[in-house]
Amino acid sequence: MTTKEQKVLQRKFNGVVVSKKSDKTIVVSVDRTVVHSKYKKRYVQSRKYQVHDEYNEYAEGDKATFVECRPYSKTKRWRVLRKKTA
Repeated sequence: MTTKEQKVLQRKFNGVVVSKKSDKTIVVSVDRTVVHSKYKKRYVQSRKYQVHDEYNEYAEGDKATFVECRPYSKTKRWRVLRKKTA
């Protein structure tokens, strides 16, 4: 494989938009289920990501899919995939 043929692996997450107060930025909360190592109890951990939304398409409560990308700012290293219009 040459350098042009190498595939770059991008992390991809799904979550719910919890804030849309900034221009071209949304905050997406991603939940994941974890099993405790000793007690074997399942619990939910959530994390918030600052995601770049170029066209301001998303509103609070929408489901969003986003991928890793170049840094847009100090906190934004993710960009949202285009919203599917039906």
